[in-house]
Amino acid sequence: MGNNDNKKYAVLVGCSYPNTENELHGCVNDVMRMQGILIHRFGFAKENINLLIDTDKSYTKPTGENIRKALVKMIKQAKPGDVLFFHYSGHGTLVPLHHSAGYECIVPCDFNLLTDEDFRLMVNMCPLGTSFTMISDSCHSGGLIDKEKEQIGPHATANRSLTDPETKSKSKFLPLDSLLRFLREETGEAEMEAHKIKSALFQLFGKKASSKVQSLVTDDCSFLEEMGTDTKGRGLEHHELQQGKQRIHPDMGILLSGCQTDETSEDACPTEDLSKAYGAFSNAIQTILAQHGKPISNGELVLGARKLLDEEEYSQHPCLYCSDNNADAAFLCEEDSAKH
Repeated sequence: MGNNDNKKYAVLVGCSYPNTENELHGCVNDVMRMQGILIHRFGFAKENINLLIDTDKSYTKPTGENIRKALVKMIKQAKPGDVLFFHYSGHGTLVPLHHSAGYECIVPCDFNLLTDEDFRLMVNMCPLGTSFTMISDSCHSGGLIDKEKEQIGPHATANRSLTDPETKSKSKFLPLDSLLRFLREETGEAEMEAHKIKSALFQLFGKKASSKVQSLVTDDCSFLEEMGTDTKGRGLEHHELQQGKQRIHPDMGILLSGCQTDETSEDACPTEDLSKAYGAFSNAIQTILAQHGKPISNGELVLGARKLLDEEEYSQHPCLYCSDNNADAAFLCEEDSAKH
């Protein structure tokens, strides 16, 4: 990664869901601060950082389609040796499936969910020799890159309050009832239930929906007959993601998740000033980076975040999913300037 010709690209997404019952206050702050860190510490060029937020109309809106397009664009322009980074701060959710505990998702501002399988397919698209690092400061974010190896993960924890009593916070968990209510209102389906989520998402977003939603609906013959929908009319991004479905590069994906699959992540505001709000995990990562002037490994960074959040009495436990080599590799492939 030491070649000066190698480039660094980032997609930063902050979803605040303004003026809704799901509103969060720290997410845009998280990615704005991360943008500064990427530029001033890690040497990212500002023009190679794509920022999507929903609080300022001058920025690209973080819809499901726009997030996917931004990630696919970043991956398509990458070459071996390049560093790719995706930071998401917003709601997460766990969509139930009848044959399993469900699948992990992030929740774009339009509720067009992106799933663990979407991120697996994106990692599979990356050219060999690149790295794809993902920070997801959202609920149920453990395992968001499907089939990535767990390096730091679930363990038994003592019962305690979700947050420091002095800290005002809100979970970054989108309740199933909120998702069902949104789908009920958008589709006009009064009897919206959990088993209808995938078909409702496909009805709303069609070829712009998650790859996982499309593949699940394709197998749902009764729904297809009912809708009379041709599922073959999928977009270019979906086709390209499907091309990578059979490939798993164990050294490509690096996921730093804000919590375990069965946990929530917190959106915190220690004071009454909402402009100072932050995601607890994003803040922990940024605090540790500020305390360590030298490169820090992915494993050390996650363990440090766990320790800091535990000291602040949060119950979430950040996790690391990646290959053995990448657990010990420097976060964002940072090099020690003292060695040059």
